[in-house]
Amino acid sequence: MRRHLRLLAVVLFLALLWALFEWSGLRGHVTPAFLRERFEHDLFWGMLAYSSLFALGNLVQIPGMIFLAAAVLALGRVWGGIATYVAACLSCCLSFWVARWLGADALRELPGRFARRVLARLDSHPVQSVAVLRLMFQTAPVLNVALGLSGVGFRPYVLGTLIGLPLPILLLTLFFDSISRLVR
Repeated sequence: MRRHLRLLAVVLFLALLWALFEWSGLRGHVTPAFLRERFEHDLFWGMLAYSSLFALGNLVQIPGMIFLAAAVLALGRVWGGIATYVAACLSCCLSFWVARWLGADALRELPGRFARRVLARLDSHPVQSVAVLRLMFQTAPVLNVALGLSGVGFRPYVLGTLIGLPLPILLLTLFFDSISRLVR
């Protein structure tokens, strides 16, 4: 019963954040024009605004790819990729801590052989497992929550995230930069 309450707390919290994000009009600020304006006005505050929107967006289950595309369109290939890497790492850490704070390690209590096998792999090779998951799913919001609820340690989570994110961010940055050049 306790496991179900923790999982319910996570779902309710994320749903509440999503509703606030939608109804407050913040979603309208996730545009290349807004980001470009923030960065042009002040690099520090622009990066803070971008990272905050990325983290909030990740908590309300908006894929990081949207933020990456906006950053590349607003800042270009190099600075957009760098800004996204920094913001993505911060966002993943925040999502992890929110899920861990609300749900502890609720996934450890799931029944079934498959769940035990997946968690055993995560326990035996945590950095490698997180890195491979990041290569495949980048900053997928549901992955952040699942890893937060998995009981994996924060240090292996961060190391796996730092190792696994650069390649997909680089490839997606090049992709969105190519698309933006074709459109112009």
